[in-house]
Order: sequence, then structure tokens, then C-alpha cells
Amino acid sequence: MILSFDSLPDTSRVWVFGGDRALGDDEAARLLGEVDRFLAQWHAHGHPLAAGRDWSHDRFLTVAVDQSIAGASGCSIDGLYRALRPLEVVLGVRLLDSGGLFHRDASGEVRHVGRDEFVAAAARGEVTRDTIVFDLTVESLGEWRERFEAPAHAGWHARLLPRTAARA
Repeated sequence: MILSFDSLPDTSRVWVFGGDRALGDDEAARLLGEVDRFLAQWHAHGHPLAAGRDWSHDRFLTVAVDQSIAGASGCSIDGLYRALRPLEVVLGVRLLDSGGLFHRDASGEVRHVGRDEFVAAAARGEVTRDTIVFDLTVESLGEWRERFEAPAHAGWHARLLPRTAARA
């Protein structure tokens, strides 16, 4: 069952998927249409899951489940990934690759880079402690609301900054 994302409690479990490139309006509509079809019938052990989704910055899909109604199981989570995998091929975008990092560049554009590229950009001063980063590792909707988009020094990304930049 699909619920409004904003109405879900902070305790809801989340999965955040970041596209390696921004999607255009038609591509996003196709992705979200398929995701909505999946969420409308998403079950765990025969119980419907109360879920919602958010689409932001033309590349971040966040799916949340209110665990107080019914909890997502390993099989149901696998089902979400199975639903997204063919969309990656159709849209020509990587959503399930957890190897990249996301941050805003100096012009405010969201960039997807590899870990080494992020570290190198930090060493050159292009990424600083105040650079906005996106934390796809959040596990609850409360965490997502609090720190999905935050300065690099406020989360785990600080470990990738030069020591002086991380503390300054």
C-alpha cells in the first residue's frame, strides 16, 4: 500500500538509490511509475507493506516502509532490488551501485564520483568540510530527514577529507 512519503514516521526503514546521472522528466516518470506499481503490491510474508517514495534532485530515489505496520523481510527487500534492476537497463542509469559518492560541486550541481575521485578533489580543495554531500547509508526516515543532505564534516564523509579540512 502506498502512503504519502511525508506522512511516514521517522522510524520507517529507508533505502536510498542514487543514479549515476540525472534523469530527464520522461525517464523519471517511467521510473516512478514502475516503482509505484511495485509499491502498490509490495508484501512481506503475505502482509502488505505501508510504503512511500521520494524522488529528489533528478537522481535520488528513496523508498520508506513503516515497520510498525509490517516489517520488510529479506525476500521483500530482494523484490525491490529485482524490480529496479531492469529499469537500470531500460533507462541506462546505475541505481543499485553503492560504490559512488554524491556531492554538490562549486556550481551547486549534484555530482556522482568514485571514492578516489572524491578524495583527490578534497586534496585539491575542490571538496571541503562545507561541501554538501548525500548520505545514501541512512537507515531510517528520521536519519534521512536529518542528514541525507548535509555538509561533509557532519557525517562519515569527513573521514575522506584531509585532516585539517575535516576539523577546521
